[in-house]
Amino acid sequence: MRSTRRFASVAGTFAAAAILGVSVLTLAPSALASTPRYGNLHVVKECTAYAGGAGGYCTVTSSNIPAIKVGSRIVYGQAAGAAALNSDIVLTSGAGNSAIGHCYLGFADGLGLCTISGGTGAFDGFEASVTVTASSTVTKGWDWDGTYSFDRTN
Repeated sequence: MRSTRRFASVAGTFAAAAILGVSVLTLAPSALASTPRYGNLHVVKECTAYAGGAGGYCTVTSSNIPAIKVGSRIVYGQAAGAAALNSDIVLTSGAGNSAIGHCYLGFADGLGLCTISGGTGAFDGFEASVTVTASSTVTKGWDWDGTYSFDRTN
């Protein structure tokens, strides 16, 4: 119901603009400011600096999301166990830009899942759910593939 009301409100604003002869482009930034951004996420990270301990990190080598810059770090809060990594994470991308989440990676099959929800700075309203697989392009690397969204209306 809330989505229907929001759509009706935005549609009504655009209709009124058309009747009054106001450029829709003039209204678009404010009308679209509350619209979430979303899409597919692909990140490659290399983990040569990660030895399995708490506080260890991997470094992003490529990303299709501007907020996740090359050089960003994924820092692991818990040490890896014998069979899996099951840890809280902090994704940092420069001063004041961080997101929190959780990752699980099974060592037997090399498959995992990470979820990220919330953050500060460039990650305000950020949410993502990604599968983790061994990278075919980076030595000691891992690919994150999934979906993301930004909803800054919170």
